[in-house]
Amino acid sequence: MIKSFRSKGLAQLFETETSRLVKPSLRSRALMILDILDQAEVLSDLSLPGLDFHPLRGHRPKRYTIHINGPWCITFEFSDGEVRRVDLEQYH
Repeated sequence: MIKSFRSKGLAQLFETETSRLVKPSLRSRALMILDILDQAEVLSDLSLPGLDFHPLRGHRPKRYTIHINGPWCITFEFSDGEVRRVDLEQYH
């Protein structure tokens, strides 16, 4: 279950299914990923084909990433079945 967001755009997208702060080309996949994150009870629930789910190195507390499109990813922390500090980041 998603408990908190770092990204205001993702929070708005999750709550209302629309956000001017998230590029239109990212919205549908981001919504799908947010739904998956909200339903995840354990990390293995996120190991689905096509998500490229993996931990990020060098972060404390540990952060994870799921790719949306190209360099865009949703990053988050996961603990005790709760997803926290969900963010939209561009890598590279």
